[in-house]
Amino acid sequence: MPPAPSSSPWEASAVALSPIDIELVRTALGSVVDEMYVALMKSAHSTNIKERCDHSTALFDRRGRVVAQGESLPLHLASMLGLVEVVLERHGRDGLGPGDMFISNDPFVGRGSHLPDVAMVMPVFHDGRLVLFVANIAHHADIGGMVPGSVAGGMTEIFQEGVRIPAIRIVKDGAVVEDVLDLICLNVRVPRERRGDYLAQIAVNRLGARRLAELFARTPVAHVEEAADALIEAVARRMRAGIAALPDGTYRFEDRVDDDGMGTRNIPVCVTITVDGEAITLDFAGSGPQCRGNINTSFAGLQASVLYALKVLVDPDGPTNHGMVDPVTIHAPERSIVNAGFPAATAARAQTCQRVIDVILGALAPAVGDRAVAASNGANTTTTFSGVGPDGTYYVYMETIGGGAGARATRDGVDGVQVHITNTSNLPIEALEREYPILIECYALEPDTGGAGTWRGGLALRRDYRALGHVTTFSAQGERFDSAPWGLSGGGPGGRGRHHLRFDDGRVEDLPAKPIPRDVPPDAVVSVVTPGAGGFGPPEGRAPEDRAADLADGKVSPAFLSRWYPDPQP
Repeated sequence: MPPAPSSSPWEASAVALSPIDIELVRTALGSVVDEMYVALMKSAHSTNIKERCDHSTALFDRRGRVVAQGESLPLHLASMLGLVEVVLERHGRDGLGPGDMFISNDPFVGRGSHLPDVAMVMPVFHDGRLVLFVANIAHHADIGGMVPGSVAGGMTEIFQEGVRIPAIRIVKDGAVVEDVLDLICLNVRVPRERRGDYLAQIAVNRLGARRLAELFARTPVAHVEEAADALIEAVARRMRAGIAALPDGTYRFEDRVDDDGMGTRNIPVCVTITVDGEAITLDFAGSGPQCRGNINTSFAGLQASVLYALKVLVDPDGPTNHGMVDPVTIHAPERSIVNAGFPAATAARAQTCQRVIDVILGALAPAVGDRAVAASNGANTTTTFSGVGPDGTYYVYMETIGGGAGARATRDGVDGVQVHITNTSNLPIEALEREYPILIECYALEPDTGGAGTWRGGLALRRDYRALGHVTTFSAQGERFDSAPWGLSGGGPGGRGRHHLRFDDGRVEDLPAKPIPRDVPPDAVVSVVTPGAGGFGPPEGRAPEDRAADLADGKVSPAFLSRWYPDPQP
């Protein structure tokens, strides 16, 4: 197993500050992004942010480099890395003033990853000089477009996906530009909720700016800037050290995205990884062409996925900042599924980003020893229900649901969690039923979905939804309905995802992974089962007591046990 880089990275810093000074600045900046994160969770209006925590916060230096990021969603790094660069290119440093704030979401002109992820960034000045930027990003349950929730199947170009926002001012000289906010809210569903979330994002950036002003009052600004440089340099050193611990060589892996929801199936995602000393190159040649459906990812989404996968393998315990970028080179074919060009639809880009991570983890499994992990659920299972409830109120409920996490060389996979880049919470039933006219009839782990092995893969989740007394419009984005999450070192595959519609007369209809929006009659039940995860090691190596515990806990059935595990049975 590659040794972890040193946990005390500041000692080798070439700057004048002592390691203690640098650590004090690091923790101060970290506390700012953490407080911003909690404040946005507590002040947002939508369940997607206040309950599921689908948001992130970050600080940038005046050059646009990420200095600190909260431990939230790695995929949001995709919309963060180029955010300040776009603001500076569009407005210039001389065009920024104290109290200004900018809003952006576009994958092409704003270097984001998909339209529902709306970012806001604010320059922070001290004595009239630009020092840092504070930023946050949140996934809005609707950003307009042709379907409620703005993520469903059936969309073939970005114009259908919602409002495109190209890094424009949302606040000028401390005052909200109401015309801009009104224009955005006029084009989205449930505008009152959306407006509340936008105002919460504005307030959170102002909070971050105040906390930085307090830091500048007790710490010289020059020290903060020197420490920020040292922090970025230190993370780059840690990444290079972790890469250097990998055996030099070339590693390859290929997997598939099931379909794009528009008729194209079995879309390849390929990677060739070359490790050469402290440098690593990832080449995605051979990956499928840009699709009609909305599973394409921009280069920003690809980059965030690559950096996440490498970080967890070579430096899982170190800080997260722009230093991760330096040792990594990425090549991706233009206008491919992993590097889409305008005007590609990208709303469901997380499906492909998950597969990018799968192929990187698969390729490097032989090189990382005990850090190798079988495939997790590999999906960003998204469900959206919308309509007019019995009280006459229009609603949009959107959620991504977790599944199984892959088994490792030393332990079982975790059951029913979000994995990799989609590090959100599952919405509690109590919050869901309080906010929406929907009854949850089942919320459970799905038996027999964890891949068999010496170490079992994590189990999938099942949720059954009944719309109470009204017609609801259902749409979804699923993956791993065809290609099961793979096991490693002889481990079995995880269970596949599935969607069912059960009518009150007993009929059951199978639904595709990426159905276009369809009306569901009152009191019919939509059942969503997410994918499980792959097992690790040969099933015959699983301890008898672990087999017995799985059976007693209902995680496996007797039939599954007899199929996958040889005698002696528990």
